[in-house]
Amino acid sequence: MSSLLASDTAMVMAAGLGKRMRPLTATMPKPMVRVAGKPLIDHTLDRLADAGVARAVVNVHYLADALEAHVVERKSPKVTISDERDALLETGGGMIKAQGLLPDPFFCLNSDNIWLDGPRNAFADLSMLWDAERMDALVLVVPHKRAANFDGPGDFHLDAAGKVSRRQPGRIAPFIYTGIQLVSHRLLRDAPEGKFSTNILWNRAIEEGRLFGLPFTGEWFEVGTPQAIRPTEEALSRG
Repeated sequence: MSSLLASDTAMVMAAGLGKRMRPLTATMPKPMVRVAGKPLIDHTLDRLADAGVARAVVNVHYLADALEAHVVERKSPKVTISDERDALLETGGGMIKAQGLLPDPFFCLNSDNIWLDGPRNAFADLSMLWDAERMDALVLVVPHKRAANFDGPGDFHLDAAGKVSRRQPGRIAPFIYTGIQLVSHRLLRDAPEGKFSTNILWNRAIEEGRLFGLPFTGEWFEVGTPQAIRPTEEALSRG
């Protein structure tokens, strides 16, 4: 593990049905959709390798055999599968299922993230700010002007100390969640059974003043639909 990093392991969320990416996901899992010549999940795993993250725990459900066969041969990061073939558990349930494979803390990220780092890589940035005494999770957020293809009201506010609060209904929030976070096992305590969203755990952490955010200094691309692929490829080609 790089001495700059708070963890040598990341969980990569790759089990979802990819409904917004149809029709491309009729025959392949969303993480296998190609952008700029390679599958989305390879963009994610390559960035983990570049940052020095040694291990990745990848959860699988939809068209799991194809996805597992694709990632399991990797040497860097070394991939372990968290098998959700029997039941899709959503983000929170997925972390709970994989918890025994994950150190404390661990990085967690979606498998459809594409980003260009700022002066430092995203995982080093999160690690530098990480404070296990004060934080249950540290989420990487991006301002609207750095979020390509994103069309929405945003997710979070940050106070002067970096503590997170949620967007109020009918309002706009300045920061969008990138899908990347650094997570303490404390966030996962007393979790619901089965399928549930990480939002349940975040809400408790917000109430306790233990969910923090870090503004990302690079460029982030939302690649949720087929229409987002070409503009993302054009932006990546410009670097």
